[in-house]
Amino acid sequence: MTNNQKLLTSLPAVDEILKSGQGTAWQQSFPRHHVLRAIRDVIERYRRSILGDELQDFSQDVLFADIQTQIARLSEFSLKPVINATGVVMHTNLGRSVLSEEILERVKNVACNYCNLEYDTEQGVRGKRYSHIQKLLRELTGAEAGLVVNNNAAAVLVCLSALAKGKEVIVSRGELVEIGGSFRIPDVMSSSGAILKEVGTTNKTHFDDYERAINENTALLMKVHQSNFKMTGFTQSVRVEELVVLGKKHTIPVMFDLGSGCLVDLKSLKIQYEPAVQDIVQAGTDIITFSGDKLLGGPQGGMIVGNSQLIDLIAKNPLMRAVRIDKLTLAALEAVLTLYQDEVNVRTHIPTLSMLFQDIEKIKERAETIALQLKSDPELSQKDAVMADVIKDVSQSGGGALPGVEFQTFAVALKPINISVNLLEERIRRGNPPVIARIKEDALLIDARTVRDKEIRMLVNAVTAALV
Repeated sequence: MTNNQKLLTSLPAVDEILKSGQGTAWQQSFPRHHVLRAIRDVIERYRRSILGDELQDFSQDVLFADIQTQIARLSEFSLKPVINATGVVMHTNLGRSVLSEEILERVKNVACNYCNLEYDTEQGVRGKRYSHIQKLLRELTGAEAGLVVNNNAAAVLVCLSALAKGKEVIVSRGELVEIGGSFRIPDVMSSSGAILKEVGTTNKTHFDDYERAINENTALLMKVHQSNFKMTGFTQSVRVEELVVLGKKHTIPVMFDLGSGCLVDLKSLKIQYEPAVQDIVQAGTDIITFSGDKLLGGPQGGMIVGNSQLIDLIAKNPLMRAVRIDKLTLAALEAVLTLYQDEVNVRTHIPTLSMLFQDIEKIKERAETIALQLKSDPELSQKDAVMADVIKDVSQSGGGALPGVEFQTFAVALKPINISVNLLEERIRRGNPPVIARIKEDALLIDARTVRDKEIRMLVNAVTAALV
């Protein structure tokens, strides 16, 4: 009998492993189908390796350890936390805005109990879910009324369907934007049943362009904020204040899709062109839509604020049920909006705002802590495994907001000695927890702006595990 035949014969049967003490313990801790699949997968892998002369020997301990690893891999959740070391604050691929612990406590309290989602406890009758945040939206924005749906794309869709189905909506060609996921204003316009009426040119649109386009079939004058790109040079656009004047003259509502939706003053960050929702309301705009998970710093949602009569029409649209939010989103959003009532401390209580407004020296200090812990790690220093230097760099807001704005930051530039920078990036990305970073000039950058203090030790451990 050859060595390969002996090894194949020594492989235990699936049922034998299941009935073993370790197999019984696995089945008590993990779903049985995951245990069964893991055992089959590992045994088949060993069998192929033996037949291919890749495996000359093995022990039961090693076999069981491989099965344990495979069970853990099969049993882990697909959606899981990652460490964002990219410096992109509202990273769309990483879930955009992070919620604070105090907001999550509010969500947990609602999730773990029955709640008055659609029940008026004062009157003892059925209530409306939007009533829980309408007062907050009115107070914070100055609008007469407000609604919320599952995202801003849905907000735009339902507004157009309710207010302009079968009628024309006038939009500047320079504002026919596309955002992530191939969401295009012309496409959503078509889906809503509204008729797009383009005016102006790509780079220039004048007041007269709008006025000449108005006819008896015009339902809305619509402005779209270029929240994810900038247009510079020989350009001109019509301010919303001018559109409001035109709308009042012809008794046509004005709608503004703000996209990112900001409730704080960003001028201290030297950002002059990002409009605050309150200012757009004060300008007399009839309907305004914006996101909940961008500059607002909350959960995914689409806010609709404005004229109460128009809001009532939108609320009665059949699409509203299809795009409504659930109790968890509503709980998170109410908690976030409540924090905005504290104008002094809101920047420190909303993680997105905290990351954008944080002091550059704090970022530098965090970067130095990460670098120091890596340099002082005995496993890395003994093997001379990596160079870790703190460097100046720039971060971005991300999330389709504040295009072209660069935030000064500090990052740890990692240059591995024994492996390539690409392999290091892959290893930490596939680790537990995954660390998402970016490669720049042959170094892996760990941007300290988006790495939170509580994540530093986990990040260092992840890098260490990838290098040793």
